[in-house]
Amino acid sequence: MMKFVRTHLAWKVFLSYLLVVLVGGVVLITAASLSVPAAFERHMASMNAIMTNGNTVGNNQQMQTELFSQYTAAVYEAVTYAVVAALIAAILASFFISRQVVTPMLRMMSLSHRIAEGEYEERLALPGGQQADQIDELGQLALSFNQMADKLEKTETMRRELIGDVTHELRTPLTAVKGYLEGLIDGVLPADPETYQQIHSEIDRLQRLVNDLQELSRVEAGAFQLLLTPVSPSSLIERIQSTLGRQFEDKNIQLEISVESDLPDILVDKDRILQVLTNLVGNALQYTPSGGKVTLLVRRERSDVLFSVKDSGIGITAEQLAFIFNRFYRTDKSRTRASGGSGIGLTIAKALVQAHQGKIWAESNGEGKGSTFSFLIPISR
Repeated sequence: MMKFVRTHLAWKVFLSYLLVVLVGGVVLITAASLSVPAAFERHMASMNAIMTNGNTVGNNQQMQTELFSQYTAAVYEAVTYAVVAALIAAILASFFISRQVVTPMLRMMSLSHRIAEGEYEERLALPGGQQADQIDELGQLALSFNQMADKLEKTETMRRELIGDVTHELRTPLTAVKGYLEGLIDGVLPADPETYQQIHSEIDRLQRLVNDLQELSRVEAGAFQLLLTPVSPSSLIERIQSTLGRQFEDKNIQLEISVESDLPDILVDKDRILQVLTNLVGNALQYTPSGGKVTLLVRRERSDVLFSVKDSGIGITAEQLAFIFNRFYRTDKSRTRASGGSGIGLTIAKALVQAHQGKIWAESNGEGKGSTFSFLIPISR
């Protein structure tokens, strides 16, 4: 099967110029072939009149000179008509061919102005209805322009959603604090340590949200520096076990750890990877009921080290898996809000793993069937 060879823009421009020349040449030859006989006949008629004149009979030198003069005039006349016709044809051909290049550029200019004004819906059509793998440079430019417009539209949508989410998240604790203070002012609530503790709890929750938003802004903007050092994967797991082990015991949840032996060190920012592991294991602890089980698995996967956190908790539906790493997304909104979660921990975890050139994902068989969060960290960078 013949493979499609993409025609580059440079070749297209060259071929367009060649086409203009060919059109001009064809018209020139055609016009000349049509005009030369008529011009020649007119000038031959003039020669016949001269030859029949008695004054010129026998004068061969004068006849040859006159014949050459009439022939030259006939050729010049025919060529003049042919050049004019060829020039007009070349101009028309150049105009129509250049429109094939200029039109998409003008269309792109118009759309860029609309995008600058906040209209992200329209897209450029690929030239000639070509497929993505069969387009020239102009088509590639149109494809890149559409991809840019898609990303800008998604960014604008995310910005609006983020503003709405942040407003909602800030309103909840502020409303609670305002309610407690109004109750104290009106004498409805007693001014006892319990009331003040509730106010302090809501303010603390608000502070955690602000800190999480600041951290999210930094990691998504890449405004942080990784302090890379060789770290043993088993030491990371030991740190997690010592930090969260007591909470598992208090909630009566079994924490099972499986670490493959002889794992190589990984070049990572230890504190950042611990932040990711703490978030994943903490979520598993939060969403697993008493008597459940959380498994923390670490093993080598070719040139990566796999960290996996599997729980027997509430699970995640297939629809929710697609959005689980989005900002402020919750699989159980009321429960997460009650426990103080901001809904951006997984977003931060994803950004940190990707900063280590790794990959993170979630799996679940559905509601009530638990979930598994895994991420890969390259052994060598």
